[in-house]
Amino acid sequence: MNICLIGMPSSGKSVLGKMLAKKRRMRFLDLDTLIQENTGKLLREIIAEEGREGFLRIEEEAGASLSVENTVISPGGSICYGERAMKHLREISKVIFLHVPYEEMEKRIGDPVKRGVAIPEGFTLKDLYEERTALYRKYAEFTLEEENLSAEECLEKLMQYLDRI
Repeated sequence: MNICLIGMPSSGKSVLGKMLAKKRRMRFLDLDTLIQENTGKLLREIIAEEGREGFLRIEEEAGASLSVENTVISPGGSICYGERAMKHLREISKVIFLHVPYEEMEKRIGDPVKRGVAIPEGFTLKDLYEERTALYRKYAEFTLEEENLSAEECLEKLMQYLDRI
């Protein structure tokens, strides 16, 4: 079984994903890293060169073509826009939404542009958060509410959920 962690940038997909993979003796795959390795470019360079839509196409293709087993998958925050990718990820994994309150995410994220966040023209970070949160909830089989929890407490809640299914 694969596990896919979705959520906003800074929600802990990579940190919790690595912890979860180690605890469950699984591999860990960061989809953003895979895209960067395949293109030889940083995410912000891809967005600058290809535009937001071009980047989303590249991300969707990467997510839709994944073929892995016994892996914790950590896609980028914008994977939720790729319906084909999300359908595929739901077929090959348990999709879990890591939900962080807006104020906490805003503190953690720093500069969204430097972070390579694909924000639509005219959108604020809050607009993006609200739009994506609805999509994450649509695709997730389980939502982990991270508010006031440490990484270790989040990991424990993930383990409890996965042990039940």
